[in-house]
This record gives sequence, C-alpha cells and structure tokens, in this order.
Amino acid sequence: MRIDHWIIIITITLTSLISLYLYHRLVNEEERRGEKMKGVAAKVMETFYISHGSPTLSIDESLAARHFLKSFRDTVYGLKPSSILIVSGHWETSVPTVNAVSGPSDTIYDFYGFPKEMYKLKYPALGAPELAMRVKELLMASGFDHVDVDKKRGLDHGAWVPLMLMYPEADIPVCQLSLQTDKDATYHYDLGRALAPLKEEGVLIVGSGAATHNLRTLRQSKDGSVASWALEFDTWLKDSLLSGRFEDVNHYQEKAPNAKVAHPWPDHFHPLHVAMGAAGENAKAELIHHSWDLQTLSYASYKFTTAA
Repeated sequence: MRIDHWIIIITITLTSLISLYLYHRLVNEEERRGEKMKGVAAKVMETFYISHGSPTLSIDESLAARHFLKSFRDTVYGLKPSSILIVSGHWETSVPTVNAVSGPSDTIYDFYGFPKEMYKLKYPALGAPELAMRVKELLMASGFDHVDVDKKRGLDHGAWVPLMLMYPEADIPVCQLSLQTDKDATYHYDLGRALAPLKEEGVLIVGSGAATHNLRTLRQSKDGSVASWALEFDTWLKDSLLSGRFEDVNHYQEKAPNAKVAHPWPDHFHPLHVAMGAAGENAKAELIHHSWDLQTLSYASYKFTTAA
C-alpha cells in the first residue's frame, strides 16, 4: 500500500477519535450540569413529618426508621433545599420562638442515661439567622403578635438526630421553631399555613415528632407485636391523612380512637400539624415510612405535597 494511502487512513482514524472524544466530553459536561441543576431546589413543593422516635435512632442499626432516613435523599426527596426549618417536639415555649444562630449550631443532648457514644455525636450545621427573621416576619404578618428570637440555642435531638441521617454532611443551614403546647392543633396548623411562602424560597419545612408517643407504655417485644390501642390510633391517622381529612386530624382529640393514650401530651404530634398546614389546604398526604418499636412507638412518617 502506498504511503499516501496510509496517511489518509491515519488522518481519518485520528479525526474519528478526536470527534468521539469531544462528543463524550460534551455529553459528560451536560450530564454534570443537569445533575447540578437537579440538586438545587429553587422551590419546594413538599413538607414532611418525620417520626424520630427514640434518641437511639442515632446509633441503632436495627431500627428500620434509621435506614429509611439514611436513604431519604435517594428514595424520597433528592433536591437540596436552600435551608431547613424544623419544628421539633422537644422545644416548647410560651410564644413562637426561632433560633437565629450565627455559625455552627450547638448539638443539644437533651436525653439522659443513654450509651456514651451518643453524647459524642455532633451535627454542626450552620444556623440560618436570615431564615429566622423571615419566619418572624411571616408569623407576625399572619397575626402571631409576639415572636421571639433566640440567638444562642442550638438543635435538640428531635432536630439533629433525623437531620444527621437525612443530611449527614451538615451543609444546609438550619433554623428551629418552637411549639406552644398550651395551644391546640388548629393553632399549629395555622402556624404552618403562615410559613407556606417559605417553600417558594427553597426552604424545606420538617416537623419532627412521633405518630404515637406514650413513653410509659414502651415494652420490649420478642415477636414484634403492637399494642391494639396504638395500632388503632396509627391506622386512624393514616386513613385520615391519606383521604384528606385534615380537619379531623386537627380535632384528633375528639375524632381519633385512643387519642389521649397515644399522645398524653401533644408535643410530638403538633409538628405534624405545622407540616400539614405549611403544605396547604388541598395538599396530598403520602405515607413514606412505617415501622414499629417497643410495641407502641410508631415511626410512621408522611410527605405532604402542595396542590398545583
């Protein structure tokens, strides 16, 4: 074969390889750009109620709820919010109060007599003082006349334990809002409604409590059995939410079976009402996790999607 023929063949081959390289490079850049865009939430359509159960959720690999929360970004909500507003059953105040921490939040160990390793865990997410001021603005504009700001308080275990599993990098600013347990469920639903505009600003609103919460009834169970009263309340809650009977859930003390046994104190239930209210009147509820522990502790967790 003549030399000029070899030159032509080599030239064509090199041109093809260069073209193939450039094509794959372009495709990879487009994929990376798409992944980056997909990872940022300019607007959030969902709110969540997470049952955080026992503080041992932070270390106990046997709990199904732990694995659910660790897979949260892959299986439930993959976008990265601009910030997180969380309402925990472990912060009660006389008036709505937000923490406005500058810098990393302190990890509050508001539990006693648990394994020592739990007291070494840290969740140093940055505070969100701008979000705190926005929360105060929205609440006051909606008729909540007195809203306090706490510039020192960190995150209690009802906040940092689930967030540590959901967002382990601690790279999303977090603001926490308190409950008023001397107020009823409708009050907390209205609290959530006032906060609904935050979703348009990329804020993820999370209520953290427990679908059933009566610590005096917790018992070890070798066969995984569930107390009948707890199952009845939990089933009523699921049926009410999935069928859109939010008003019934707001009046759960009159409507639900075994309400006073399931929640002797409303601290772990009111975060549900805040998340429900923030989603909007015609929101759709979805059960995203369900498991039990210690016979009466339901880890039922829900997603509320705002109506289009």
